[in-house]
Amino acid sequence: MTADTAAELHTIIDLIRYGASRFNAAGLTFGHSYDNAVDEATFLVLHTLHLPPDIGPAYGAARVTTPEKLQVLALFERRVNERVPVAYLTGEAWFAGLSFKSDKRALVPRSPIAELIESGFEPWLAGRQVRRALDLCTGSGCIAIAMAHYNPDWDVDGADISDDALALAAENKARLHADNLTLLKSNLFAGLEGRHYDLIVTNPPYVTNDETDALPQEYGYEPELGLRAGDDGLDLVLKILRDAPLHLSEDGLLICEVGESEQHLVRLLPELDLAWIEFKVGQMGIFAVECRELIAHNARITELAASRP
Repeated sequence: MTADTAAELHTIIDLIRYGASRFNAAGLTFGHSYDNAVDEATFLVLHTLHLPPDIGPAYGAARVTTPEKLQVLALFERRVNERVPVAYLTGEAWFAGLSFKSDKRALVPRSPIAELIESGFEPWLAGRQVRRALDLCTGSGCIAIAMAHYNPDWDVDGADISDDALALAAENKARLHADNLTLLKSNLFAGLEGRHYDLIVTNPPYVTNDETDALPQEYGYEPELGLRAGDDGLDLVLKILRDAPLHLSEDGLLICEVGESEQHLVRLLPELDLAWIEFKVGQMGIFAVECRELIAHNARITELAASRP
């Protein structure tokens, strides 16, 4: 950034355009809440100016003060030079229409499960009553808190093995007044003995070892514990499929995100009736499966899970 750059940028839209151009020229990787340079630059500018993300386009012509410009440009430089994800630069990420605190203690909130939460998990719940729900591997708490927020009559648990992640989730619980949420430390289901749910939702680690090793620099700021999951990305998923029936009601439902590891799961368990969910942008590696289906194939799932560390 030259000394004259700030003087040549006058409006909000000037800053957004400049940031997007810088991000594209630098070859940044987008994948933490936003998938393109314009959206990332827009979020950085509006957050720094303390403006809402849904502000009308007319405000793009608003002029920006020199101190404000310098703040924005400093964040642009960090994004380009350090490759820090935008959510960690601002300390904020939006998920399911809610603002979450985001930092290096947990993955940046970004799961397509947000769309399911906002749609009431239909048609997958098929109108069944949910009294208790679990978000397994809750991380920042975004899925658990969003479920609690949109379903105030549900009792929601959020479980994670990481003390750091649970501390961040607790801050988000307070931030969003999720009084119907309980946070629990648990290695998958190990700490949840005696707890049963009508709905279990999980976005566990599912990135393969090779993919984790090859991830762009941006992902290096996130805890590897939330990403790496073995040679096929299924080390934790298979254990979840094995043990979920012990914690689901008779007609309970499990919804699980596996991303690109979908192909490996289908190859390992072709007989398992998994409903792959379509989103507005297409299929995203997330399935729904009935408790009774997991019970029917538990022997095979247990066999596969036993071979994992």
